[in-house]
Formats: sequence, C-alpha cells, structure tokens
Amino acid sequence: MALSIHDLKKEKVGTCVSGGLDSRTISKRLTEAGVPVVAFAADLGQPDETDINDIRTRMAPCGVDTVIVDLKAAMAEACCEVLEAQAMYDGGYWNSTGIARAVTVRGLLPEMQKRGCTVLSHGATGRGNDQMRFERYTNVLAPDMRVYAPWRDPELLRQFPGRTQMAEYLAGFGISAPVGGKKKYSTDANLAGLSHEAEDLESRFVRGRAVAINGRDVTPIEAMVLANGIGGRNGVGMKHALENRVVGTKSRGVYESPGMELLGAALRFVYQAVMDRRATLLFQQLSKLVADQIYDGRYFDPATQAARAAIGVFAQHASGTVRVGLYKGNVLFLSQTGCRASLYNEADSSMEASAGLNPVSSQGFAEIQSVEARAMARAGQIRS
Repeated sequence: MALSIHDLKKEKVGTCVSGGLDSRTISKRLTEAGVPVVAFAADLGQPDETDINDIRTRMAPCGVDTVIVDLKAAMAEACCEVLEAQAMYDGGYWNSTGIARAVTVRGLLPEMQKRGCTVLSHGATGRGNDQMRFERYTNVLAPDMRVYAPWRDPELLRQFPGRTQMAEYLAGFGISAPVGGKKKYSTDANLAGLSHEAEDLESRFVRGRAVAINGRDVTPIEAMVLANGIGGRNGVGMKHALENRVVGTKSRGVYESPGMELLGAALRFVYQAVMDRRATLLFQQLSKLVADQIYDGRYFDPATQAARAAIGVFAQHASGTVRVGLYKGNVLFLSQTGCRASLYNEADSSMEASAGLNPVSSQGFAEIQSVEARAMARAGQIRS
C-alpha cells in the first residue's frame, strides 16, 4: 500500500536529493509535518555541479542535514559495464540516467540504513521511469525498507500542482528558490552523460575496458572524464529519442553522452574484429536485453547478470588499439592495431591473387547451397 505523508511520523526518512526545487520542497514539507528526515545526495561526477558540497548548502535552510556519498568510482565502473555490453536503448542512446539510478540506490541505501532510516523517499514524477527504478532497486536491495513517492501522494499533488506553488511555499519560510526561466524540462547529469574542431584520438582496450587514451594510462573515472571532454568539444554523442517508457507512455528526450559514445564506438570496432557472425548475433541479443533491463530498473536481476556474464566471454578477446577521427559529431574509424584475437585475414578476403582462401574451394559450398535453393523453388515457396 502506498505511503502518505501522514504515515511517516513514526518512521525515519532518507530522502534522495539534488538540491533543486523539488528536493527542497519535499524536505521542507516533511520536516514541517514532524517527519524525521535525513537528506542524501550521490556524487556521480555531475558536470553541472562545480562543487558537490553546494547541495548541502542549498538543503540546509530546509532544516535537514545532507549526507553526500562519493559514488564516482561506482558510476565509472557502471559506465564500463554498459560500454562492454554496448547497452543502448530506444533510438540508440546511452541510458545514462537509468544506470545512474542503479548506482545511486545501491550506494545510498547502506548509508541510510546506517543512520536508522526505514523509508527511502525520492522526488521522481509519478508519470515517468525513475519512480519505478527507485522503487524496484530499493525492493531488491533492501526488501524491508519502504518507499515514499511524494509525487504520487494525493495531498502533495494538491498542494503543489506546479513549480510556482513550490517556490511560493519555500518563500514563505524565507527560502529563495527561483522557478527558473522558460525551462519546462528536468536535467539529469552524471559521469556518463550531459554534456564541440576535429582531431584524432587513440584508445587502447584490454578485455573490453579502455585502459589508455592518447598514450596515457587511465582509470575508469579518468577515461570517462577525458572522453567526455574530447567527445563533447567535437559534438559527439547527442541523441534524440521518442522513447517508450516503462509505464506505457512515450517521452521525448535529448541525451548527451559524449564519452560513452566515443569509447563505445571505439570498442565496437574491436568487437567487429573478434566476433564471428553467430557470436555477433548473440551479442546483439544480449546487449538489447541488458539495455532494456537497465531502462526498466532491473540491473541487478539474475537475467541481467547472466547476460553480462555471457558478454564477458566475448569481451575477454576484445583487446587492441583503435585510432579514430572526430569531426562534427562523427566518430570515424582510422586504424586498428594490436588485436591478436582478430578474425580478419586480408589474404582470405582479397579480390586479388593471394595465399588466402582458394576460390575453387567455394564451388562445393555453392553446390550444396543450390540444393536447398532449387528445392524451395520447385516446391513453389519462392515468389518473385
């Protein structure tokens, strides 16, 4: 049964905050109702936060203490896992928000429990995907923890039908919270996304992980930060999607993931070299499953982990150095070296005389194929 604000007075609420208008409104409304509240913010390497501690400053006037949890390393690892799986959702975009929710809930729950919180509260809209992600990840990772969704609480929806009412409410307590200009959409930023001259880039991969960029050894965090900078200034990774939400509606979105797009494209070139046709087909199916699971808030489900384990079999051969060119939003293949597991043999595929595959050998294969082709034609199964 859904929790209302009146059910929370005997609970201790850990509320997920970003320091924005929604976060402050929810936190202040809960404290005014006599609900014990502790705010929690995840440091995911948000590029729009020059100082993550500013969140604590913005939340303080609402009467709550804010715990900031450093999850940059966990977010970078999640980016690597998504890249390894090439897990893109509707319209082929990197679902940076979906994977961030998995990292956020998994990282914040232990800190909430450590402080005696019995309810997780989030500010996700009742019309979107994030409400489902927050709820499901809490259910699977801490089944005894309850979830409060303020924007599904009829009382709060009546009191705050829009951002203007939220700002007016906070102003009544002397809390400045500008509604903003004409912006009618929310923005989510983390290490994987949000962010442009042309240049070359060289990436070195070991078992599907980027370990060096432009000759410099990098950690997962360094890889994402560096790739975001290089990709961003070249306009890489801007995707528009009219996506299918978990709740059945369609949503228009614009996603900026320059680092993910750049590293993902480079890794794709390595995968193309090491996978045969059947491996590629299976990989594509597994990749789609992982992408859908991330979108649906099911990253920790057994099906996701089984698919990721299978993807790891392919990734273990994906080692090599890729050189690409970036120009006006495009990632162009230039060269690939050091890929010992590559299945490509230039002599086999050459149109010129070579020591590769003997063309005469193909005669028998063609004759075998013709048996089936003629049988289908004679049986009337082929229509021209």
